[in-house]
Amino acid sequence: MSSSNSSAKPNYSVVGTRPVRHDGVDKVTGHALYGADFSMAGQLYGKVLRSPHPHARITSIDLSEVLNHPEAKAVVTFRDLAEGPRPPRAFVQGAPVVDNILARDKVLYKGHPVAAVAASSSHIAEELLNLIKVDYEILPAVFLPQDAVKLDAPVLHDHWDEGDKPEGTEGMGANVAVHEVYVQGDAENGFDIADHLFEREFNTKSVHQGYIEPQ
Repeated sequence: MSSSNSSAKPNYSVVGTRPVRHDGVDKVTGHALYGADFSMAGQLYGKVLRSPHPHARITSIDLSEVLNHPEAKAVVTFRDLAEGPRPPRAFVQGAPVVDNILARDKVLYKGHPVAAVAASSSHIAEELLNLIKVDYEILPAVFLPQDAVKLDAPVLHDHWDEGDKPEGTEGMGANVAVHEVYVQGDAENGFDIADHLFEREFNTKSVHQGYIEPQ
């Protein structure tokens, strides 16, 4: 009679082993090369001018000094982008996304791109940004999602109509683009039979898990 030893470790070739990463040493020592580390002859460098205000109307953009600069290769604002139809709020992939490339009438958040320049070096491109003159009319702003959905919150997208608000947003302001509710199981019954209930408020920031280069 024979018996098998169930405690014997399986002989895997990958799982449970400690392979040496071929790129590990270069990455941890800072010697790894990424796409941004390569340069090509005659390449241009771009810089983006961003809004210092969280919510403001753009009253004027003066590009005259940039256009007259001998080292300026290109400068673009919303005027260089085609303006398409203004879709209702349900189509959040429409105008709001296009306007996020370069602010058209208003800046909707601090850091919203307003203009972009191209030059033969990053230093010259940075110099060109300082020559762009933008006048803003400062508008009221909110800084928390809870405040943004209130009835008296300043409206970001002026073309959104009150009549096309999503269902279930009664009592909310005009900034709600989409309202979705997901229910699984009987949550109310779970609360009723629970021995203890704990209520907490948790906050997190936007994160990205797919960086190619170190950030």
